[in-house]
Amino acid sequence: MTSTAGQRETRRAPLTRDRVLRDALELADESGLEAVTMRRLAERLGVEPMSLYYHVPNKDAVLDGLVALVFDEVEAETGGYAVPEHDDEWKASLRARILAAREVMLRHPWAPVIMQTRTFPGGITAGHADAVVGTLRSGGFSYDLIHHAMHALGSRMFGFSQELVTDDSQPDAAAAEALAARTPHLVAMLAEVAHDDPDSTIGWCDDATEFGFALDLLLDGLEQLARRGA
Repeated sequence: MTSTAGQRETRRAPLTRDRVLRDALELADESGLEAVTMRRLAERLGVEPMSLYYHVPNKDAVLDGLVALVFDEVEAETGGYAVPEHDDEWKASLRARILAAREVMLRHPWAPVIMQTRTFPGGITAGHADAVVGTLRSGGFSYDLIHHAMHALGSRMFGFSQELVTDDSQPDAAAAEALAARTPHLVAMLAEVAHDDPDSTIGWCDDATEFGFALDLLLDGLEQLARRGA
């Protein structure tokens, strides 16, 4: 079978919800989330836009489906959501789980955008969140401390950081000089610090070093609270 014939055979494959969503996932990975429109997706699948609505009622359903696919990958990457009843190495287990989720987010850097800018059915991320709770519980944490821990971890438990600053636009020279005069401490810091892995960034200042530093800081603090019986 020639390559062209093979492509035609693929085009004739039945249109299903899973096929629509997986093509949407590939489109988002290739061209960014803004490229995922019903028209663009239909063109990619070789169908009329109206055909998509039999499988996904609207773009919001596509976005929910994309997050669900991402968390299917999180489940696989983390080895599943089951956790032991007791785990003396809970901190290492939780760190590995969160960093595994981060690897998925790095493959799909558009996913945090959906998670931060819209609501979606809670069941999509519930399995991962439940595993985080279970891991803390296996380390002897009270539910009250776990509740505080979940707030402290925030988006980090899903593998990304919700940064305070996300505007990466560059001011003109005059504006930059004026800003420097108003913020000398910030300018001094930015002149000294540098990321050593700019290709593994999700958002502003969210490289592996900064992500891991804050995660370890939180886990060390939680460990101390658990030892004190907080």
